[in-house]
Amino acid sequence: MSGLLNKIFFIIFLSLIPFKVFSEEKNSNFIKTNWTFSGLFGTFDRASLQRGYQVYTEVCSGCHSVQHLSYRNLKEKGGPEFSEEEAKLIASQFEVEDGPNSDGEMFMRPARLSDKFVKPYPNVESSTAANGGAYPPDMSVLVKARAGGADYIYSLLLGYEDPPSGMTLDDGVYYNKYMYGNQIKMSAPLSEGLIEYGDGTVASVEQMSKDVTTFLMWAAEPHLETRHRMGFKAIVYLIILTILVYFSMKKIWSRVETEV
Repeated sequence: MSGLLNKIFFIIFLSLIPFKVFSEEKNSNFIKTNWTFSGLFGTFDRASLQRGYQVYTEVCSGCHSVQHLSYRNLKEKGGPEFSEEEAKLIASQFEVEDGPNSDGEMFMRPARLSDKFVKPYPNVESSTAANGGAYPPDMSVLVKARAGGADYIYSLLLGYEDPPSGMTLDDGVYYNKYMYGNQIKMSAPLSEGLIEYGDGTVASVEQMSKDVTTFLMWAAEPHLETRHRMGFKAIVYLIILTILVYFSMKKIWSRVETEV
């Protein structure tokens, strides 16, 4: 009986450990932020997600895509949770290619909720050519694909500085203290008051960085809140099961001992 109980308790213990699958970092001194989505009970800040979408649309989408997201995701539970009317209005502001029509020709139409987010470039080659030979990565799973996760993205956006004395940078290369090698081909994308938030929040570089990082975390894990709820229910189930097994086994063994 003790062996079975030990196994169950071990499973519960493992369930409570906040795993991180990120690899080791050469530079681990990222800015640590108390993200609302962290931990077993983490949830997304809706207002921050909506502001983050605005930052992505007005700043990042000119170069970076989020090819795994559809416009309908913007209205789903656990995400920015725009109303259906708001999501339709957002989608209608973009055009997608459709067809062929009755004449066998392709045509452009306003995007619908079922459409994927519009990409800034039709292919990798055109994207690379437009950005001086550097390919802007898709942002769908960027937070999960980079060691350091959300802290890395947030730190990178705030890490632009003048290079140290004696350090020479090539044309089109910028110094960033959180970038591997401290050199990056993307200029600082954010500046004070770059955009105007609809909810009146001051658009500081720190605020915009935090909001767009939150949005990118949701883009990488749109079902995070559902997963957290299911994990909590599983832990509660295991605890109840452990208690039931313990008392059941205790009762069974008490009868055996009495008969002996």
